[in-house]
Amino acid sequence: MSRINRRALLLNAGSAVIASTVAATALATEPRRRRDREPSSDLRALIKAHKAMYAAFGKAIHEMDGSNGDHDRASRAEERALLAVCAYPAVREGDRRAKARYLLKIEARGELDLAEHMQALLRSTMWKG
Repeated sequence: MSRINRRALLLNAGSAVIASTVAATALATEPRRRRDREPSSDLRALIKAHKAMYAAFGKAIHEMDGSNGDHDRASRAEERALLAVCAYPAVREGDRRAKARYLLKIEARGELDLAEHMQALLRSTMWKG
């Protein structure tokens, strides 16, 4: 039966810390693939669709002629498009950054205000598996 003294334990622990620090530094300095830094075409399409629905909603508000039908449809379409952006599972760095930047702009306008937005956003961060 071998006994480990405190000096040997500290020496081995110190070596492990140095080795793990070197490995982490090497991983951090590896160049990321360009594909990972750019938003995916899926996320770009969702953001583009939301921008279009937001513009249509704004147009419906300005063109209201006493009828709320167009306004309500445009509002629901814009809400669904925003929920799709919130729900998008941004796994890659480019997607995370693009999604965060876009949603921060929406939030700055005070329009990321529904409980469904927050639920979709939080669910999108959960790992599936």
